[in-house]
Amino acid sequence: MVNNEKVELKSKKEARSRKRPKGSEKGQGLKSFKKLFVFSRSFVPAIMIAMVLAMAGAIFNIIGPDLLGRMTDKITEGMMASIDMEAIVDIATILLILYGLMFVFQYVQGFIMATVTQRISKNLRKDLSKKMNRLPLKYFDSTSTGDVLSRVTNDVDLVGQTLNQSLSGLTSAVTLFLGSLVMMFYTNWIMAISAVLSTFIGFALMSLVISKSQVYFGRQQQQLGKLNGYIEEIYSGQSVVKAYNGEKMAKETFHEINTGLYDSAWKSQFLSGLMMPFMMFVGNLGYVVVCIVGAALAVNDYISFGVIVSFMLYIRLFTQPLSQIAQGATQLQSTAAASARVFEFLEEKELADEREKTKRLETVSGDVEFRNVRFGYNENQPVIKNFSVKVKAGQKVAIVGPTGAGKTTLVNLLMRFYEVNDGEILIDGVPTSQLTRENLHELFCMVLQDTWLFEGTIRDNIVYSSKDITDEQLESACKAVGLYHYIKTLPKGYDTILDDKANLSAGQKQLITIARAMVKTAPLLILDEATSSVDTRTEMLIQQAMDKLTEGKTSFVIAHRLSTIKNADVILVMKDGDIIETGNHEELLLKNGFYAELYNSQFEEVS
Repeated sequence: MVNNEKVELKSKKEARSRKRPKGSEKGQGLKSFKKLFVFSRSFVPAIMIAMVLAMAGAIFNIIGPDLLGRMTDKITEGMMASIDMEAIVDIATILLILYGLMFVFQYVQGFIMATVTQRISKNLRKDLSKKMNRLPLKYFDSTSTGDVLSRVTNDVDLVGQTLNQSLSGLTSAVTLFLGSLVMMFYTNWIMAISAVLSTFIGFALMSLVISKSQVYFGRQQQQLGKLNGYIEEIYSGQSVVKAYNGEKMAKETFHEINTGLYDSAWKSQFLSGLMMPFMMFVGNLGYVVVCIVGAALAVNDYISFGVIVSFMLYIRLFTQPLSQIAQGATQLQSTAAASARVFEFLEEKELADEREKTKRLETVSGDVEFRNVRFGYNENQPVIKNFSVKVKAGQKVAIVGPTGAGKTTLVNLLMRFYEVNDGEILIDGVPTSQLTRENLHELFCMVLQDTWLFEGTIRDNIVYSSKDITDEQLESACKAVGLYHYIKTLPKGYDTILDDKANLSAGQKQLITIARAMVKTAPLLILDEATSSVDTRTEMLIQQAMDKLTEGKTSFVIAHRLSTIKNADVILVMKDGDIIETGNHEELLLKNGFYAELYNSQFEEVS
């Protein structure tokens, strides 16, 4: 439930500031990979098969230069007499078979890795979705929607993409690198040493760049989540921003966050982008060294011309993996940063497991009691202080008071969106802590100040999550709230799709949510500023409908418009987390206390 009270907002902002992720730490990448490995353990056999195939394809590629060198020697020898075509055809046949097998192996391993990584991504999203339903409301109060969205979409997609590209690529690259090194020493150790020394600088530069860029990749993902959160926040409140001429401040804040993202993204991409030029330089240097050393050895009859040809290919197979390893390492850094954010979300503290709870309320009369309830969003800042009240079944209870009194907090506690710090809340004498949240929520229907409609038909939005609702019940609810005639004017009636193109007023949206509460046959009702978004005429219509809706239900109504709760059986006047006055409208006016002061002030404002 959205909380709009000062003390609560202050507490939530403090919690948000404490929860903001810090910059990536050294070693975070290794921990992230361990967690990702454990999460993906069911796919490890398939990944191992793909890696073996990648290694086999790389080995076939390594054998190729040696055979090409032999073929070159055969041609060179035959130039002075006759070329042994039979031997050349035999070597060429072997090469074709090897390169054909290499293609098949790489194709199969690519198929396996694409399948595995997408299934890992799917499982991550599924677990994230389940996790969202198990997290307390406190987490979402202290974390922006955009940041959560970024973890579920951007970070999960990045994990899947980089894993697919980096694992098989790194396996092939490492195999090529080590295999070509072995073959170079096997062919000629002098030229091998020359080639290794010329490429040694590549290792040093690569390790230096990787160590520097890891920090910035982590910051990039965090800044991206922060930017998504801010855009979502500003976009949803665009009318308020414009009404208060807050465009300049919004642009400045956006510029600050965007600059932070630019800075971390630029540094990470620049440092990773340096790897390729360095590797190309090292590779070209290797070609030059091999040509010079090979020419000197060939002149002195230490090696044949075929060995030089083989080394020209080996030096490519030796230096090319360096750039692939560098690129793969860069991708794995992105994987580490993204998976760290994903697993940070998955490891958040969940709501208590309630599978052992067997207590269940099926038929409820509606007696509700708050018994010595204490609660604070922070322990040092109590919002509700030793609150006690008994509500009889069927009563309409209005909760009024100034901003920050704790009105909405009471409803949050009643629904167990938050757990009480002390005391207990009972329904028909049963503590709500003994019931599962699912069972508790079945007992309530609710209308909030902030309307929530999803993309779907009007019918789907009204019937939402309620079972076995007939067309007669649907129409009856719409007639009660005054929506029936409007819906009948629509071309598709109840099957009209509510999306961005649907031109509904704020009042009509609120009426749909009220109709949603009407079709749910629950014994308890919560109305949180339910008429705040409608005009006076619509309010009167809703008020009549609410009177019908509250018949036989225990109702809790939070309202700033005191005129809407005159017919309440009991009015609880709250201030600073305590009940200071109790009674019906007439009784409280006669007391000439705090309620009378609030009512008269509103009456004067209207006058």
